[in-house]
Amino acid sequence: MSSQKNILETILESPRTVFTIQSLRMLSENKDCSKLSKSLNYYTKEGKISNPRKGIYTKKEYDVREMACCIFRPAYISLEYVLQRSGIVFQFDETITCVSYLSRSLEIDGNRYSFRIIKPELWVGMEGISQNDNICIATPERAFLDMLYLSAGNCYFDNLHPLNKKTVRKLLPLYNSNTLCARATELLEL
Repeated sequence: MSSQKNILETILESPRTVFTIQSLRMLSENKDCSKLSKSLNYYTKEGKISNPRKGIYTKKEYDVREMACCIFRPAYISLEYVLQRSGIVFQFDETITCVSYLSRSLEIDGNRYSFRIIKPELWVGMEGISQNDNICIATPERAFLDMLYLSAGNCYFDNLHPLNKKTVRKLLPLYNSNTLCARATELLEL
């Protein structure tokens, strides 16, 4: 039982709220996957932790943004979610939108998550993406460019004033797209 106590203490003492078996193996001293799985299942049945999705364990209260970044890795929060909270898009939607290596929409514990695929070359540069513990989130400028890139220009922005034009200009070469560059230049008058 000492390894179970170690796992539970590791989870409860961590500032993180969402865990995968791989992340728990790195955080704890228990490297045996089968023992770790048994411990996690035990604490889930006891109600000490939750298992909202296969392979993902959480504290009773968890950060939905952290969950979004753990469902499919690599992923970062971007697009409408960031643009709404930055005052660039006014129409509000509860869905947490992410950029990842695949496209999926799903619901976990009543929260909607939407993932859009982006080409692998764009994962090389993490410019414009802030990382805080388990949460990776795009800056408004990166989210703006992601939206333009993924929507092929079929999108609407209510207010472009919050965007830093210098930062947009700095991020544009990452996308290696003349069409995107032309769209951004036209919209922002770069």
